[in-house]
Amino acid sequence: MNAVLEDRIATALAREVRPEVAAYARMLGEEAGALAVLFYGSNLRSGSLEGVLDFYVLLAGPQRERIWPRVSYREWAVGGEVLRAKIATLSLAKFRAAASGATRDTTIWARFVQPSALIWARDEAARRAVEEAVMQAALTASRLAAALGPKRGRADAFWRALFRATYRAEFRIEKPGRENDILAVNAAHFEGLLPLAWEAQGIGFACEKDIFVTDMNQRRRAGVLAWWRSRRRMGKPLNLLRLAKATATFEGAADYAAWKIERHTGVALEVTPFRQRHPLLAAPGALWSLWRARRRSG
Repeated sequence: MNAVLEDRIATALAREVRPEVAAYARMLGEEAGALAVLFYGSNLRSGSLEGVLDFYVLLAGPQRERIWPRVSYREWAVGGEVLRAKIATLSLAKFRAAASGATRDTTIWARFVQPSALIWARDEAARRAVEEAVMQAALTASRLAAALGPKRGRADAFWRALFRATYRAEFRIEKPGRENDILAVNAAHFEGLLPLAWEAQGIGFACEKDIFVTDMNQRRRAGVLAWWRSRRRMGKPLNLLRLAKATATFEGAADYAAWKIERHTGVALEVTPFRQRHPLLAAPGALWSLWRARRRSG
């Protein structure tokens, strides 16, 4: 394996975050008895505490739930401020398998070839295991980029082909051209990553004046494309299964919905015990309360 790529991934994951975010991750990791906590998303890039912080909590042992990850929402008051987090929980073993392309999942390797930060780990062994898993995400994504991308082009053309394909394979609410935004705001992260990942897995290429010409043999390309077709077919059904599960098991769903409504409408809805326990059954009543509140204010 390419030592330069390993060092690059480890350095990227070690990026500094706000102390409040680091404390939040530690609390989540220790409470869950986790191995590690990853932080990702727009707040990682901006350093803002506004909105919702995105965490992946990685557990020891085998994956317990067949439909993963388990998703929850949580609010934490610290330093006179309320921090809000969306938390995805799964085993490190399943995370690594998904990152390496060994599962039908299309989300893990596509998500974690993008920037993330390993901001809490139980020990050095856990840290190294997560670094290895994230490197596998880079290898998986770059391999598919070589197969889907042009015969010759700039690195961003290969990444663009990859993200465009993964968005089409899933139920996403992203606007068209989202792949361009990802590459633009994370230009430094992706700079030079593609050739390192190709070299690490023996994918041949030539480069002249930032133009890459791939030399993936036909047999290997056909194998990668066959691998992708099987995952592309499962993308939307798997997304639907996860959505169906989330509607019944999303911990903190009522608090999350109430915060979103207040953020977008200015109307604060009370999260009653019934709404907390049965967010779907309580939805009509909550919408009625919202309608009346807006009528009064209007």
